Amino acid sequence: MIKHFPFQQIGKANHGWLKTNHHFSFANYYNPKRMGFGTLLVVNDDWVAAGTGFPAHPHKNMEIITFVRSGAVTHQDNAGNKGQTLAGEVQVMSAGSGITHSEYNLTKEPLTLFQIWIEPNKHNVKPRWDSKKFADNADSINTDTFHHTDSTKLPLLVSGYPDEQDNALFINQAARIYGGKVKKGTLFTHSIEHQAYVLASSGEFELIDN
Repeated sequence: MIKHFPFQQIGKANHGWLKTNHHFSFANYYNPKRMGFGTLLVVNDDWVAAGTGFPAHPHKNMEIITFVRSGAVTHQDNAGNKGQTLAGEVQVMSAGSGITHSEYNLTKEPLTLFQIWIEPNKHNVKPRWDSKKFADNADSINTDTFHHTDSTKLPLLVSGYPDEQDNALFINQAARIYGGKVKKGTLFTHSIEHQAYVLASSGEFELIDN
């Protein structure tokens, strides 16, 4: 069964330096019908102005994934990790037993990203941060150029399954995140083991449940 949630009903906030769309209840946006989707708790579609960002703040027991669509985000945390994640790259932070981090746009151009929070299946693990380059830019993450031979499937970016770690970032949850640019007229298939949340950053698509 497919449930459609119109973009017009997504929570929105404009803080000047940050413009965001909340797919689920978050911060000042509360919708009792949008409290998450299984272990998927947060999907924020963020626009961050140049020279601004999120100052140091704590997290605990959460898998936080950042998919950079344009620009670059600079991460720093109290576990000694520091790095810049560019468009076409993804970063993962396992907050585990507790971590304090900041995320800044230190460039002269706006930053756009998806930030995704997934509830972990292991609590109080050692905090960790990792990033991975999948392509030279977000548009190049697609069904033609990615590191697999089946052009009918979206690229796998993040996975909690140990046998899928060669090309994907690891999270502490039995979940997967796929993503990429799909050419007009492309038909691709995915076998869904439990449930799936699907969204588009631009354009439109049709889902067929068979």
